[in-house]
Amino acid sequence: MLGRYARKVRQASKGWPSARLHIVTGKGGTGKTTVSAALALALAAGGKRTLLIEVEGRQGFAQLFDVSPLPYSDRKVAVAPRGGEVRALAVDAEQALLEYLDMFYKLGRAGKALKKLGAIDFATTIAPGMRDVLLTGKVKEAVTRVENGRRVYDAVVLDAPPTGRVGRFLNVTAQVASLARVGPVKSQSDGVMAVLRSPMTAVHLVTLLEEMPVQEVSDTIAELIDSGLPVGSVIVNAVRTPALAAKVTGPELRRGLAAAGLATDKETIRGLLDESSAYGLRVQLEDRLRAELTELGRPMLELPFLPEGVDLGGLYKLADTFCAAGVHAP
Repeated sequence: MLGRYARKVRQASKGWPSARLHIVTGKGGTGKTTVSAALALALAAGGKRTLLIEVEGRQGFAQLFDVSPLPYSDRKVAVAPRGGEVRALAVDAEQALLEYLDMFYKLGRAGKALKKLGAIDFATTIAPGMRDVLLTGKVKEAVTRVENGRRVYDAVVLDAPPTGRVGRFLNVTAQVASLARVGPVKSQSDGVMAVLRSPMTAVHLVTLLEEMPVQEVSDTIAELIDSGLPVGSVIVNAVRTPALAAKVTGPELRRGLAAAGLATDKETIRGLLDESSAYGLRVQLEDRLRAELTELGRPMLELPFLPEGVDLGGLYKLADTFCAAGVHAP
């Protein structure tokens, strides 16, 4: 079943080197925000400038980089390996709507008055699709922004909603169909989709070697392809190196325990053998899930499990893994 869309997916993205907008999604709990941050560091390595964008109001990047809450405008949060910088911003739908009203309707102070009256909340509540148009519009603006004849950012990384919602979030053309058929809103959504469906974009999927996240990767790839969105790579997060090279027998275990001066009674041996058997089944499951992911035909990258947790040092370790795999900004 997982291989059903493999050939189509292969044609949907040029891979890491060609993408300038990297959209990262995954089932909740797979570490997509951490992966987004590490990817941004890798893309900025060697003197590049990348922008991290979050759209869910969780301020996850501020926590990872140990900085104060991110504003609506971009701010430097880290220096990349071998030079370069990572900047970040938190896109807020309310601020984006005010910016939109000022850009297209020149409301200025009137827009701020609308905010005080609660009209902004009313607009994004009564027309939920408008919120996604505004958020993705800000992403598109960052990707295409030019100053002095050159692009402001070499790459942009979007920490997108989880896999269960990412298809709807990115498919703003369908969202706006019920809002407007002509006018600035329609033009905005068309411009956004032109970027999202172009070769400059890649949607990466983060997973763990667990059944539910792997199945969601398969389902989301099918959904993205149906929407004409370019699928990038599958990123397997928190991969542990197998601790046992082979199945351990009772006599082997007893000899090892005795050599270490540890207890060798039957209860201890039985308990350790049960744990060894359960661990072996877990390794077999991970191998099967890895094979299913490989069958999708996408570039696949495994990031190591960090036993000490994910701090700033851990982010740089993960960024090194990306760099070693050849990930770089165009």
